[in-house]
Amino acid sequence: MTLTELRYIVAVARERHFGRAAEACYVSQPTLSVAIKKLEEELEVKIFERGGSEVSVTPLGEDIVRQAQSVIEQANAIKEIAKRGKDPLAGPLRLGIIYTIGPYLLPELVKHSIEHYPQMPLILQEHFTVKLLEMLRTGELDCAIMAEPFPDTGLAIAPLYDEPFVVAAPASHPFAQREQISAAELKSETMLLLGTGHCFRDHVLEVCPEFARFSSDAEGIRKSFEGSSLETIKHMVASGMGVTVVPALSVPKEPQAHLRFVPFEPPVPSRRVVLAWRRSFTRYEAIAALRNAIYACSLPEITRLS
Repeated sequence: MTLTELRYIVAVARERHFGRAAEACYVSQPTLSVAIKKLEEELEVKIFERGGSEVSVTPLGEDIVRQAQSVIEQANAIKEIAKRGKDPLAGPLRLGIIYTIGPYLLPELVKHSIEHYPQMPLILQEHFTVKLLEMLRTGELDCAIMAEPFPDTGLAIAPLYDEPFVVAAPASHPFAQREQISAAELKSETMLLLGTGHCFRDHVLEVCPEFARFSSDAEGIRKSFEGSSLETIKHMVASGMGVTVVPALSVPKEPQAHLRFVPFEPPVPSRRVVLAWRRSFTRYEAIAALRNAIYACSLPEITRLS
């Protein structure tokens, strides 16, 4: 049994396809297939069910793959310990981030990271929370910036900041002249929401549960639309299609001709943004450096957390 063979079975379990797993491991498919067959014969168990267009993992194989991932992480930890003796920050940091944070935090974060930690380049992956959690579990990511809540997966978590929500309305809408808006007032509006999969959609539905009722005759809401990104939705709002709720960091610094952003009345709804990583990840200094870089960013309207 070798580390290479363990990496192969983890790749196949992740990709559910021998060809794609071989590409991910930069080897030919026959090389990967022979190595896995050899490992199965050595262990005298079947790790994968082969059939059709997709490969499935056997129940016992799930346990083996999970342990293989742990072994690979521990082997990598030996390299990290050696690196830390020379430079704790040496080497790239694989960072995941959700769609509704990435565009507003990453530009300044990456710039600050390059200036202060050039030996630790950030390798970025933007995705949904569910996918980022999976990538953390499989070791494809070192850490991720996400918004709570999310399933308890045994990750180490450090709170970063609390971010309030604001209402976005067309400049011609009565809301545009208001100093503050209550959540109850949104019930009778045409709401524009992010599509399913975005955790921020769930946050908005918590602000006003009536938004979850999408039928045209639902009490308190006439109709709703779904967008693929916050920027798309803001353009839809600016064109007069309705109103929406956005996180404070997504509010443009410059005034918008056709769009107004209005704060909520207290209690102001918000989300908690955290940094999460596997407890087995050994580059503690890298995590601390990333947090320092985030805190060094200009984050208007948010409450930093220690």
